[in-house]
Amino acid sequence: MIKRHKNDLILTGIIILAGLVTAALVLLTRPTGSTVSVRVDGKEIASFSLDEDRELYIPGKGGSNQLVIRGGYAWMSEADCPDGLCVGMGKINRAGQSIICLPHKVVIQIEGPKESGTETIDFTTG
Repeated sequence: MIKRHKNDLILTGIIILAGLVTAALVLLTRPTGSTVSVRVDGKEIASFSLDEDRELYIPGKGGSNQLVIRGGYAWMSEADCPDGLCVGMGKINRAGQSIICLPHKVVIQIEGPKESGTETIDFTTG
């Protein structure tokens, strides 16, 4: 049997807390996106501004989805896929976030920071 010391538990708690704080900072500091990209089977079929409210019927491979863009957020309101996981993914509005419907091969992705004049650097060379 392994003996657990009080200091081990304190250290474990500090490590877990530091991980949660770091994850929260990364998620909350991600810039708000400007456009919603709609892809079916890997091909972009449409792109819309997050500022324009609309509802869109998306014919996918073997079924369809209903995308809603309202109030600066995008979400999947309906899908006729067997599991409906894409509907449960919630609202997205931050650059890099996505909603994916695997059965229909539909990907909704938020792109670009909303603030003008800012750039996102993916990598550096040198």
